[in-house]
Formats: sequence, structure tokens, C-alpha cells
Amino acid sequence: MEYKNLHPQGPEFSRIIAGAWRWHTVSQETVGRLIHAALDEGITTFDHADIYGDHSNEEIFGNVIRKESSLREKMQLISKCGIKFKSEKRPATWIKHYDTSKEHIIWSAENSLKMLGTDRLDLMLIHRPDPLLNPTEVAEAFSLLKEQGKVLHFGVSNFTPGQFRMLQHYLDFPLVTNQIEISLSKVESFSNGDLDVLMEHEASAMAWSPLGGGKLMIGDREWFGKAAKYNASYAQLSLAWLLMHASIFPVIGTTQPERITESVKSLAIDLSRQDWFEMLQWVTGKEVA
Repeated sequence: MEYKNLHPQGPEFSRIIAGAWRWHTVSQETVGRLIHAALDEGITTFDHADIYGDHSNEEIFGNVIRKESSLREKMQLISKCGIKFKSEKRPATWIKHYDTSKEHIIWSAENSLKMLGTDRLDLMLIHRPDPLLNPTEVAEAFSLLKEQGKVLHFGVSNFTPGQFRMLQHYLDFPLVTNQIEISLSKVESFSNGDLDVLMEHEASAMAWSPLGGGKLMIGDREWFGKAAKYNASYAQLSLAWLLMHASIFPVIGTTQPERITESVKSLAIDLSRQDWFEMLQWVTGKEVA
């Protein structure tokens, strides 16, 4: 496994990150197997959000930590906040909306700590851009959580380059990432400024849905002929394509331990620059200018 800093000031994460957003669909025992399978392969970073599994995934994950407390020191935990939706667990919410108020950010962080069974988050993200976001309030919440040692680093998710720059302007410490959708079936971030603004701020991208929601695991497209050349599965080749960009950390969302093992092998694929561009050309339908 490769380990890199998201930002010069940290944190250091495994280059492939395990995403827990669907882990509520499997048994508690399987969640334990997934955690151990990831750690056994060197994947030490786990991505959560307060809303995953109708607000249940963090607690399911935390149950494993509570039973095996030694695991916490072997991993880094990420969570996201800011989305609210109608749920029996949140009776006061009657419409899906965003809340990036100081009060809610702090409550969300403390609730995630309780659910995950830990005293700190390695990274906390604002889950979606909020049209009512008050950057001063966000900065106050982030600063307080950082001072208290409850959250070590901060970032955003699904923000535009302008929104990233705006929020960074109000902070005395860096936003270390923007978690955005990037894959061979979603390549806009290479040209729309998403990656450019992150590199400008020495931050990194976390790529959600790096296999296009599973579409890139099926070899029904011409460019997957390259899989045979590299003796790789379609999923491994797709991840290797992302990993060739030095500042992209794919977040894999599998519920199958064997898929975790498979994904790690993508790090060993030495994809050539010409093959990378040929794959880009096949998905865009045109050669670069």
C-alpha cells in the first residue's frame, strides 16, 4: 500500500480509502470482516458520513471499534456533515435540506465521535455546498473543534473551485481535500478547475464512485481491451487510471472483502502515459487539442 499526505500539513492516508456508505446493507459480522480485510491489505482510511445508512452506519462501524479498541490506532476516520433529510431518527426534519450552521457542525462532529466510538475524527468534511452557508460560522465551528482536538483536519465535498476558495479564505488552516466524483465515466474534474484549485492549495482530491457506480467493472467497452495488456481486471485498470494522478485518492465502496483485496492490486499497475491518454480519448470521443 502507498501512503501519502492529503496536504503538506497532513493527514497521511492510505492511497485507497474504504468507503462505508453501503455497509448498513450487510451484517455486523461482515462489517467486521470488511474492516479487517481493509487493514490486512494496508487500507487504513475509512470514509463515513453522518447520514449513511439512515444515520446508522457510523454506529455499526463503531460497534466493531468498541469490541476491538486496538483497531482505532491502526486507522484514520473521516466523516461528513451538513445534509438533513426526513427520517424516523430525526423527527424534527420534514424536508431534505442543508445545515452548515456552527451549532449543527459541532453537534454532528460530537455525535459522529459517539457513534464511531472514538475521541477524534482525522478528517471532517462539509458534505454538500449549502446556499445558506455562512463562512464565518463554519470557520468558528472548525476552529473550536480543532482546538478541542475533536477533529484534526477539515475539508469539503462536492464543492466547486470557487466555493472551495471562498471557504478557504475564512480559515487560518488548510482545507485538505474536496471529495468529488471522478472516474473514467466522470472526467470533468480534469478540465473544469476542480483539480487545479486543489493543487493550487496543495490539497488532494478524494474520488467518490471511482468505478462509475459499478459500470467500470463490466468489460463492455472498447478501451477495456487494455485490461489483458496489464493482466488486470476492469476495476483494477480503472483505479490505476485514477491513481496515475498524484493527488487523487479513490474511495472504494464495496461490501465484499474480496473486492478490497482486488482493488489494492491496482497500485502495482504501471500504466503508461500513452495508455492513460488513449483511455481518456476513448471515453471523451476526441483526442486532446
